[in-house]
Amino acid sequence: MAEFWESNFRDKKTMWGLAPADCTMEVLDLFKREGLSNILIPGFGYGRNAKIFTDNGFSVTGIEISATAIDLAKKHFGGGVKVHHGAVGEMPFGEELYEGIFCYALIHLLDSEERAKLIRDCYAQLEPGGYMVFVAISTRSAAYGEGKELSPDRFVTKHGVNLFFYDRNSVKREFGKFGLVEAKEVNEPVKVVEGKPYQRFWQISCKKST
Repeated sequence: MAEFWESNFRDKKTMWGLAPADCTMEVLDLFKREGLSNILIPGFGYGRNAKIFTDNGFSVTGIEISATAIDLAKKHFGGGVKVHHGAVGEMPFGEELYEGIFCYALIHLLDSEERAKLIRDCYAQLEPGGYMVFVAISTRSAAYGEGKELSPDRFVTKHGVNLFFYDRNSVKREFGKFGLVEAKEVNEPVKVVEGKPYQRFWQISCKKST
């Protein structure tokens, strides 16, 4: 997976643009409302979902597997964010606890054991009362069922990416023991325009007990 993403960031640069994903605004509002100040972003990429947090006074730490993506982040958003270079499977990268964790469109790239470890590791790095929000692709996405099936709800896309598609049952099964407070389906982008592609995701919010 490391070489896949390194190659993609090297060839396609800022492939998703520089603006944050639409649902990032809602996560920002949640974190602000709860008075959070320091957050972790596993799957940092080139930082498009991080800048809006730093602009609003958050201390942000990232984890990113691609050195090229980290360099792109420094180029476009400056060097004020600490980013650990490595795979999320190597978590934790330190003993620091975070008040919030935002993991966008990453967990569905992992197999069942890797997903379980990521959820456990993120929960372990949350401060009591902290929130973690995951955004994961839904079985109601148009891409569901395309490509070779690896296991139930998991397929290889034509680009060679393995995707696990969540439904309500799998959300409850994987996140239910980790303070699940809300799971809702969202469109990304939020405003659906006819003729333009969008994806259907689950936005999954968990709160660590105090």
